[in-house]
Amino acid sequence: MGKTAIIYGSTTGTTEDIAGRIASQMNVASEDVYEVAKITPADVAQYDMLLLGSSTWGAGDLQDDWYDGLETLKQSDLAGKKIGLFGTGDSSSYSDTFCSALGVIYEGLKSSGATFVGQVDPSEYTFDSSEAVVDGQFIGLPIDEENEPNKTDDRISRWVASLK
Repeated sequence: MGKTAIIYGSTTGTTEDIAGRIASQMNVASEDVYEVAKITPADVAQYDMLLLGSSTWGAGDLQDDWYDGLETLKQSDLAGKKIGLFGTGDSSSYSDTFCSALGVIYEGLKSSGATFVGQVDPSEYTFDSSEAVVDGQFIGLPIDEENEPNKTDDRISRWVASLK
């Protein structure tokens, strides 16, 4: 699978926690887990797989640090890399934009030459709409710690298995 980095943006700590749980299951060392605000193209160049995580805010917006982080990734050579997306959202209060930040990241990087991996069937989620649904699948792993924390560990385990 090659060397994996986990890059996340987290305002309240929830996405940071999910990044840590994914790192643990993927056996990704702590030095390979980055806050998106601190990444450089040189950091990105070291890895074959990038797992990118963002919370969704407001009406489907990225976590604040991701605006600059997305620009950093666009300046990086992503050709041939694998990208897996994961995100946190609230499927009850924000049912019409659930985990839409994943769709924003995907749209920003889909022409980068990277291959997106880790799509998830949306049938086990309750939501109305999401920019993260592409061709009938979530483009990555949506997590709802607000309403379904009891499902998080299983969802992470299944997603990690699909990446391996």
